[in-house]
Amino acid sequence: MKNIPKKTITACFMIFLIIFSTIPIVSNAEKIDKKNIENLFPEMTGIDENLYLLHSENHLYLEASGNTSEFNVKYAFPPEYGYQIPIYLEIVDDTNASIVNYKIENDVNEPNKIINFTISELKKDQRVLIHFNSWVLIENHDYSDMPPRVNIPKKSVYPEEVKQWLNSSSVVQSNKFLLKRKARHIKFLTFDVIRLAGKIAKFCKNHRYFMFLLQYNLFGFRSQDALTTLLINGECPGRSHLGCALFRANNIPARVLLANPTYSFSFEMHYMTEYYLHNYGWVLTEVHGAKTPHGPENQIIQRICYPEDEADTQTDFLYPKMKGLERWLWIDNQNITPYYANLKEGSKIKTFEDKKITIDSSITGYITNLTRDVYYQFEYFQGMNLSGQNKIYFENAKQYQMDAINKLIEFSDLLYYYIELQNANEEYNKICI
Repeated sequence: MKNIPKKTITACFMIFLIIFSTIPIVSNAEKIDKKNIENLFPEMTGIDENLYLLHSENHLYLEASGNTSEFNVKYAFPPEYGYQIPIYLEIVDDTNASIVNYKIENDVNEPNKIINFTISELKKDQRVLIHFNSWVLIENHDYSDMPPRVNIPKKSVYPEEVKQWLNSSSVVQSNKFLLKRKARHIKFLTFDVIRLAGKIAKFCKNHRYFMFLLQYNLFGFRSQDALTTLLINGECPGRSHLGCALFRANNIPARVLLANPTYSFSFEMHYMTEYYLHNYGWVLTEVHGAKTPHGPENQIIQRICYPEDEADTQTDFLYPKMKGLERWLWIDNQNITPYYANLKEGSKIKTFEDKKITIDSSITGYITNLTRDVYYQFEYFQGMNLSGQNKIYFENAKQYQMDAINKLIEFSDLLYYYIELQNANEEYNKICI
């Protein structure tokens, strides 16, 4: 059989998408003949790519110490970042907080996002729950496009927007003598950034590991700044701050990310590290597990920490009450606080991998672009005071988005997912304001 040119394949795929995007009824998608679809593409690129559907389940319990008027709760929300694209946010039925409205907004520093809930008044000692799920689509990235070697550059060559992550801070104290000395010791005769990153990751995990076990099992963790972690080890925030300090002391920009991983129990936030590789970009690193680079498919990135975010030197990170989430909740009423009990009750987050799909790389762009376009419209219209037919279109579109997620989970097929998102897109396009 002769090889089919890529242009012909692309044209066939586009015709196929146009034909099936006109299908308005969900049940019609289930009647599509899979063999006919496969026959449309007798030969693709032959390069497989993985897409991952992840979702985080969020329980935000709020407790009133006094009577309140209407108030707002803001919370870090997954941004579009790297290989991560948000899909949808669902308020779960057991939510008993009276949500007047909610909307997803840009945070001060891009690309960070926040979800802003407006909650009606509460009585003293009243406790309410905001329970919601957020889904993201993630492209796998194995960093195989990284150069084999990059020499540590001078500070002056970094982009201006990156240089802020070279500075010492109250938590990432890269200018302290002990940290500078340890950074030089780890770097000894190492001039390659990638190799140095591996050494830093291993050090952060294994350094005084017995102290980590002692704190974990006996008395809880102390301050999670870089210097304290160097002296007595720490949990993931401390190790991430330490990793950033060691990178920065060696003239390599590094920052902390807040993430919700699929490989852990319920908790508030997990902290990871990114370092900047000149002429390449940011490289995700899990110093807590000594892994660099670290693929994007195992966690949802919740927030990119700018220097002003680094002032969180958590104490009592695990027991008896989790407090990692408080730093990323902004409540405009002093009588409202988050409620915690333990890892099973009270405010917490858990992230799940709902589905892994392997597809030909030639199709990935169609899927991710439509996901992005539909989500942008959801974000734009959510929180608006829509009425009449516009509200009906909006509710229809949201249902199609939820159907797309459910179809992907149920049938493990991106065709159904694509069709439902096309239906959502059509409903959003009908809204006229």
